[in-house]
Amino acid sequence: MKKVLLEVKALKVSYDKNVVIENMNLTLREGEFVALLGLNGSGKTTLLKAICGLHKSDSGSCIVDGMNGLIMNERNRSRLMSYVPQRNSVIYSISVLDVVLMGFNPRLTIFKSPGRAEREMATKVLGRLGISEMADDNFLNLSEGQKQLVILARAMVQDTPIMLFDEPDSALDFVNKHMVLDKIRNTIHDDGRCGLITLHDPNYALGYCDRIVLLSSGGVCGEIIVKNATRSSVEETLSRIYGDIE
Repeated sequence: MKKVLLEVKALKVSYDKNVVIENMNLTLREGEFVALLGLNGSGKTTLLKAICGLHKSDSGSCIVDGMNGLIMNERNRSRLMSYVPQRNSVIYSISVLDVVLMGFNPRLTIFKSPGRAEREMATKVLGRLGISEMADDNFLNLSEGQKQLVILARAMVQDTPIMLFDEPDSALDFVNKHMVLDKIRNTIHDDGRCGLITLHDPNYALGYCDRIVLLSSGGVCGEIIVKNATRSSVEETLSRIYGDIE
């Protein structure tokens, strides 16, 4: 049995008095890539933000490396979890390499900047993703698919056991969706990390993820272990949120 890297226990999250996530329990193991599927408003993005501390939870815990990540300070939490949002927040001219180097910030002291070792590692990760030739390019001039690969590279050098992705394919075309999801899956499997990703299309979840967790009304309403799933079981489980499907 592979090591548990993330364990969400009895998590409750609200916006004002509106409960969005309630009694959420979820476990991710080493090398596991898990998709969250659900209709709009089911709590997918809220769950990710609560896990990584971007939204305060009402109760429950997220156990990471034996500690409750919800009560850690941001710096310590960012050494254990990386988060890739739907849209990146870079709005100024900056080189691709410098964007990737931001991933080292949680592990550098307050007055230290990335040095030769960090630059070499960042360049190596860019090469692993097939975009090393872009290192000196202006990040703002890249395509959306290329930008997502750069943000993925930043998350990789952050070197966290847990990687969270909020619809990283939402702005991508067909080819780039497959490219980005393939790179993410390989990173999770090859490095022994765990990944939790929100998606809208169950076809991509079935094609790239090891397990699919279905959310409805703030809770888990079904699960699919992809390698063991039959056509009929997939249809039955997905119908719980999508209605009759084929």
